[in-house]
Formats: sequence, C-alpha cells, structure tokens
Amino acid sequence: MPLTPATQLDVQVVSRQLGRPARDIVAIAARCVCGNPLVVQTKPRLADGTPFPTLYYLTHPAATAAISTLEASGLMAELQDRLAVDEKMAAAYLAAHQQYIAQRAEVAAAAHLEPVDEIDGISAGGMPTRVKCLHALAGHALAVGPGINPVGDIALELSTWQPTKCECDPAWRE
Repeated sequence: MPLTPATQLDVQVVSRQLGRPARDIVAIAARCVCGNPLVVQTKPRLADGTPFPTLYYLTHPAATAAISTLEASGLMAELQDRLAVDEKMAAAYLAAHQQYIAQRAEVAAAAHLEPVDEIDGISAGGMPTRVKCLHALAGHALAVGPGINPVGDIALELSTWQPTKCECDPAWRE
C-alpha cells in the first residue's frame, strides 16, 4: 500500500479520531475509502524522547472498536495457540516481524534519527512469537496490504468493521 504524506488536515483528523493530539506522524499508511486516515506511520522515537515501537498505529474509531471486540472475544488466545502448531503461519508471522523492523529502520534513516536501541529487535503486537495486540497487527495489515501479516489479516477478515465501507464522522473534517 502506498504511504501518503500527512497533511495538516490529516493530523487534525487523527487528533479528533484519537481524542488527543496526534504525535510524530510520518505518513498516512492507510486511508478510508473517503480519504480519512485509518492508520498512521509514526517515528520510532517520539519528540519527547520516548521509544515508540508501533510504526503503524490504527487510529480509526470504528476500526479500533471492532478490533477491541475481537480481542475481548478471546481471538488473541486462539491465534496464539494456532501459531504454536501452524508452521506456515508462524513463518509468515516471523517474516512480517522482520519486515516491520526493516521498515522502521528505513523511517528512522529517512528522518535522520539515531537508531532506537531500546526497541532494537522489537516490532509490535507481540510479533514474532506472541499475539499481544490485534490493533497493532490489523494496523500493520492495513498498511502493507493482505498476505504479509497473517494475524492482522485474520483480524480484519473477522472484524465487523471493513475498510471498504466508510464509517467516518463528518465532524472530523470540520
């Protein structure tokens, strides 16, 4: 999926989506069919110096609510159990983890940031061996497209929210 530069309007929309000021957005990694941000790409070190391993951050309230419902349903435990026995899925999840770390390094280099040693080798969502946060994994899947992150793909497939239907609040753009 192509990244697009974050405009000032995008930052305002994300801030409204989150209910707080958006921080250190590098780009919009996925957009709603109407054009609003779904997923942002963030710097690996926030302006206040905090290491931030979540390169792709799901911001859309309808998406996050649907993913929260999946987390509450016990899906993370089911997927964790599946990772333990499905070698193909585990290998794809490891590859997604490695890609995530490589992409974060590219973002850091492009922003002329020093390496963030505190998160070296750490991606997001529990990759490569755990299923810890479906929000991060679904955000990654939306950012990079299907077929890269198997857990994120499954979460999106099972979600009541779908990226093909706009559920944006018109007030975000006011």
